[in-house]
Amino acid sequence: MHILPQLRKLERKYRDWLVVVGVHSSKFPNEKETANLRNAVLRYGIEHPVVNDHEFVLWQEYGVRAWPTLMFVDPQGKVLGKHEGEFELAQFDALISDMGTEFRSLGLLNETPLPYQLEAAKAQARPLSFPGKIEVDAEAGRLFIADSSHNRVLVTDLEGAVQSVIGSGEPGNSDGAFDTAMLNHPQGMAVDGSRLYIADAENHTIRLADLDAGTVKTVAGTGEQALFRHEGGMAPEFPLNSPYDLALQDDTLYIAMAGFHQLWALDLPSGQISPYAGDGIENILDGPRMEARLAQPYGLTASGGTIYFADSETSAVRSVPDIDVDTELAIVETLIGDGLFDFGDRDGDFGDAILQHVQATAVMNDILYIADSYNHKIKAMDLESRVVETVAGSGEIGARDGGALEATFNEPAGLACGDRQIYVADTNSHAIRVIDLDTEQVSTLELTGLPDGPENLG
Repeated sequence: MHILPQLRKLERKYRDWLVVVGVHSSKFPNEKETANLRNAVLRYGIEHPVVNDHEFVLWQEYGVRAWPTLMFVDPQGKVLGKHEGEFELAQFDALISDMGTEFRSLGLLNETPLPYQLEAAKAQARPLSFPGKIEVDAEAGRLFIADSSHNRVLVTDLEGAVQSVIGSGEPGNSDGAFDTAMLNHPQGMAVDGSRLYIADAENHTIRLADLDAGTVKTVAGTGEQALFRHEGGMAPEFPLNSPYDLALQDDTLYIAMAGFHQLWALDLPSGQISPYAGDGIENILDGPRMEARLAQPYGLTASGGTIYFADSETSAVRSVPDIDVDTELAIVETLIGDGLFDFGDRDGDFGDAILQHVQATAVMNDILYIADSYNHKIKAMDLESRVVETVAGSGEIGARDGGALEATFNEPAGLACGDRQIYVADTNSHAIRVIDLDTEQVSTLELTGLPDGPENLG
């Protein structure tokens, strides 16, 4: 996922003769379903053919050992070599350019572009497109919806009436007024009065929206993806890597830095940004916060001096004290989760429960709600009794409203708590769902007043 933006640049630059074929060899059962893979192709704007290698046949034939792996195949079908892991764009650009020059000189290069019919051309127009995260401002009575694949953030009231739109809708990276600023697949948000912080995931930046002035500016990240972990510094001067969610506690903005397998902290008064938890190696290991190991944290919540986070690749929910605790006392603790290849769907005591690629967390009254995304359920973790139970979702894929346990979801990835409601970014349903905890009913929020109208959105 983290190399798709780089691949896209190469595909477009060398579209006449470079062919990219994605091979999807997934570990999670939910990702093996072709319909779910199609949603991922649409969600991430993939513009090349993708093979569903659900039985790991091609993985084994090509001797693949790691995600991601790139195989280079020459015009005669022979494997030239492979690269494991993420890559630096400039080096690969030069390498592919040299390959093109060599095979062109040998008369082997076919420079007739292959015709593709993109899945995006078949997609329906809709008001929302793969909403990733959602934030509630209870005091002001408004919602913030990351309309991720429309590259914008919607500001609505609690009934879904749109008040403003942050971002022009075109993917890009530019500051300015709400209607001209450009975002690229925004995800998590944190609100502080008239300030809204946005994790602009594919720009690898943190943006600040001034809700009074109607402007956007970049407060962290250079716009380039960091390929190597670093110790940070002044926030606008150092590259980030796939920031996916945010949580604000006092003057510290915590960042789920999925690409680094770490949590980061941005000190807002000083503008300094640095790693906060995780040594950067992908795994699940508890201990002192800078020695612990995380695995693609996607969801983040701050409450009562504790940071709770969804560690997606280990299907885990974990916690760490906030920055006010002495470093030697700040221990990363796993509440639910065992390993990179331990996943399933089982409620019960924290020690026995199993999740599948959990992606979001939200707290209300000592209950930690989680989006158990690949199980298509919303669950409640009682932090006192240390028991988890399903509060909404039958486990089937769909967008059915009604009784909480009979309702259906489709890879929910965002959660936020209101008074007695849980707002859900039901990502693959392209909808915001509302769970009423008193009536135990699920409904779909109707958006009204969109300036563009759903007919103009893909």
